[in-house]
Amino acid sequence: MDLYCVWLIIFGLTLTSTLRILEWPPLNCTQQDLQCSVQINNCSDDGWIKPRHQAPNGPLWHSGSQQHVFVRRGESGDLLPVMSLSWSLQINGGVINGTSGTEVHVTEEDSNQSICVRYIFHNKIQNMMINWKPWTFSLDRVVVDPENKYSVSIYNLPKPDLGNYRLDKIFTIPGCKDPSIKAAKVCLENGSLWDPQLSWTVSVDGGERLIITVGFNTAEFSDEYQISIQNTQHSQHVTRENRTSLNVTFELDVWQLPPCEMLIVIQPFFIRCKSNCLRHQTKCNYCSYYQRPPTYSRSLIIKALLGLIMAGGFLAYMLQKTSHTDPGSQLLTTPRGELEGVQIQERKRKVLIIYSLDHPLYIEIVLKLCAFLMAKCGIEVVLDLLDSARLGIVGSVQWLDWQREQIVKSSDKILILCSRGVRAKWRAMCDGAETRVILREDVRSPMGDMLTPALSLLVPSFVRSGTFQNYMVAYFEDVCSEEDVPSPFNIIVRYKLMKHFEELFFRLLDKEKHEPGRVNRIEGITEDEYFQCPSGKALREAVEAFHAYQLEHPNWFEDELVKDTDEDVEVEEPSLEHHAIEQPTESPLTIRQSVPECIEDGPSSPINDVTPAERDHAVYSATLHITEGVKGPTSNESKPFPLSAHTHIYVSHPAEQDGSCNSVLVGWYPSVSTLKEGTAV
Repeated sequence: MDLYCVWLIIFGLTLTSTLRILEWPPLNCTQQDLQCSVQINNCSDDGWIKPRHQAPNGPLWHSGSQQHVFVRRGESGDLLPVMSLSWSLQINGGVINGTSGTEVHVTEEDSNQSICVRYIFHNKIQNMMINWKPWTFSLDRVVVDPENKYSVSIYNLPKPDLGNYRLDKIFTIPGCKDPSIKAAKVCLENGSLWDPQLSWTVSVDGGERLIITVGFNTAEFSDEYQISIQNTQHSQHVTRENRTSLNVTFELDVWQLPPCEMLIVIQPFFIRCKSNCLRHQTKCNYCSYYQRPPTYSRSLIIKALLGLIMAGGFLAYMLQKTSHTDPGSQLLTTPRGELEGVQIQERKRKVLIIYSLDHPLYIEIVLKLCAFLMAKCGIEVVLDLLDSARLGIVGSVQWLDWQREQIVKSSDKILILCSRGVRAKWRAMCDGAETRVILREDVRSPMGDMLTPALSLLVPSFVRSGTFQNYMVAYFEDVCSEEDVPSPFNIIVRYKLMKHFEELFFRLLDKEKHEPGRVNRIEGITEDEYFQCPSGKALREAVEAFHAYQLEHPNWFEDELVKDTDEDVEVEEPSLEHHAIEQPTESPLTIRQSVPECIEDGPSSPINDVTPAERDHAVYSATLHITEGVKGPTSNESKPFPLSAHTHIYVSHPAEQDGSCNSVLVGWYPSVSTLKEGTAV
């Protein structure tokens, strides 16, 4: 069933194939002495099967024409590549006056998508020939894709119950460089005919730096371009902005380039191929642009000598150290400060976390993991709970699709946290269950079930991707199991947290942990060390709390499922480590605050009181900014956000830095309308 589900997602939900029939102007198969009508994609065999002696022979390819591909205008006026077919009835066709029609089947071999066209005769054919020629039929409306293969089968109707009386042929459509279809819009949208006319110039700035200017022509259907100089870390991302040509300038030192020759690469992002479009490149010989090697100043020479001396001393130390140890067991430890320096030089990595709202305690684990990634590891985390304002404006599917597009264009990652909820919802998608799996936290969340649309968007993209480099799968082995991982992700590495967190972090950075002769390590994030910082300790406590809850409640997941009869979800939440402020019984408002210990022990801070209004079913989030030396809040912001009853809203403040304050996550229940400055805690 899992394999069928993957096949359905790849071939049933994707809309990449353009195989179809042009319906305008309408098809007309009527000829002299023959009344005929057309049916498209309604080719049931019901009533069209006859005994062999009552059925006509199969058709023949028309000898006076060739099956070929050309372009014609579609319904919107765009030029489309179409296949033209022509066939005729056999003169010795046996039961010629019993021929009731003819039928064409076209199947795209890559996607297995097929269409059919049936010509139905409304009067009997009296003569085998018309105007001394056999009866001939044609079809020139089949829209195809360049460089694809199509299987064509043609029958005469009715079909015989025995034997194979049909025409079969496989057609390979030429590429966009073929003159017959190069003007088609699809060829323009995938960049096959784009000629950037790439040019470059080099000038010398004071003999030590080269100024390289790259010029190229833009394309109509590509708004973004990535220009890179290979063998260096220099690249620029530019947009077209309705310009027909662009110039990009690089300033590089000569020592940053390979000797004399460098490779300039332009990657376009066309509508159809996106990040997999054909790249254009050219080699640039820059040695003729300066007369002699660059002369370096005395201070630069001194710095270089000092650097060589330090490198030599370090190398001698390493050689002495390795002479007394086993070379196969050497470890290179990267301190946190050096790691942060690497990230500053490159860019801050980002990860989108996909998960299931299994239980309030599991949500706590996810939030603590986000805090650990941001505070300890310096990773930018994208989470629906932390972006509720934008998600409420654009919608869940649009938010997920936009985040996926941003990650596909970069080297960022998508982390899928697997749990019991992920397993249950994936199986419901594969089994085609009419009733979706809904959990109590799905009902409470203002975003609703984010996992099901996320899987519908990400699994097809994951299966079609060639390297899977943007996708990671993990689960907390103390509260989840490997069985929770959906079957399509079994082909990639599945990380156990926190046992394999160090390997997962290297993957986030696109770096290798194991290199020839050494094993790279990072202090403070391994299974035995991660809980030594405040954010890691909070994460371990959250995992232990949920593990203890599972042991005490073996049927916890079944209790979290929402039945069809559950109109009101009222569940007593487990005790979390929160400082809760409960309003009087008559008020529908509950405020839950997660306050770090450093705030409890520190000076008092002002907090907003929230007054509910029965007429207003919305949530207002207040952002409070504290400035040293200023009494009271420096800014107060109120934003409405629609929600239903019993809904969590999570608002994130800046992530912790180790040794300082942690992030504050505040949850509201419905009906909050006014804000006023209040007391201190």
